[in-house]
Amino acid sequence: MTELTEPDDSTAQPAPEWPNAAMRDIGQDGADPQVGRAMARLLDIPGLPAADHESVYNELHDELLAALNSDPIDQVRAAANRAGGAA
Repeated sequence: MTELTEPDDSTAQPAPEWPNAAMRDIGQDGADPQVGRAMARLLDIPGLPAADHESVYNELHDELLAALNSDPIDQVRAAANRAGGAA
């Protein structure tokens, strides 16, 4: 009869490997600041309990949907207003 053994602790529950270098660059390309701000929220995920991940992903989805549905000229005008000019 084969004896059952306990799994090796290092392989039983592997720790997630977060792509730290890639995560730091999320949203930093400047292509769309609204998307960049939304994507930057992913940087919080590794430090949050798993139970909180769903709410972060749901909020991220809503922010990205709002960015997709927004009129790009509104962003240009907002940036111009912050800079003190007019678009």
